[in-house]
Amino acid sequence: MGVVSYYLTLVLNTIGITEVKDQALINGLLQVFNYFAATFAGAMMVDRLGRRPLFMISTIGMLVAYIIWTGLTSYFTRTKDADAGRAVVAFIFIFYFFYDIAWTPMLQAYPVEIFPYTLRGRGLSVAYMSAYVGLIVGNVVNPIAMGNIGWKYYIVFCCLLGLLFGIVYFLYPETKGHTLEEIAEVFEGSRPLKEKEEELERATSKEQAKALEREVSES
Repeated sequence: MGVVSYYLTLVLNTIGITEVKDQALINGLLQVFNYFAATFAGAMMVDRLGRRPLFMISTIGMLVAYIIWTGLTSYFTRTKDADAGRAVVAFIFIFYFFYDIAWTPMLQAYPVEIFPYTLRGRGLSVAYMSAYVGLIVGNVVNPIAMGNIGWKYYIVFCCLLGLLFGIVYFLYPETKGHTLEEIAEVFEGSRPLKEKEEELERATSKEQAKALEREVSES
């Protein structure tokens, strides 16, 4: 995603769109598209589909779009077919649609949900630091790689998206239907919550028994 976000000009140059006005128009339309996709297609589906399914749909959609985008760019560099270049632009929008439905609305919200209250601040800080470190590294590496190997650099992102899908599939829990206070139930099952309820009942019973003893002794 970082390649398109910060180096859209280089991406468009690889498919023959070099006019400044054309690049500015595509960039402007892409930002408007991202806003509506994240707001209406993303944020409104979080509680309907759930976090984990939405992350999986988003990531696999990004991967498929990136693979086709890479293949079309390779074809364009060999044939200079204008239709292939326009198809790449379409798949840039498709890629962003899948990114917007999960990673845009939940990149900050999901870490808040999965951490218990005592770790929430530190967990969100780690999430932010990881994101910013990735952006810094990408800003250094991306222009160098794009300048030297061009579209072949996209293969790296295809591999990273495949790895990301595996991480989501095996490690991302579903938090739909749980309050922030019940998040331990997601990781540890329903037993801890029941145990806490039982402990609370026992504590309440003890307090009631003590209060009754005091009333009896005073009378």
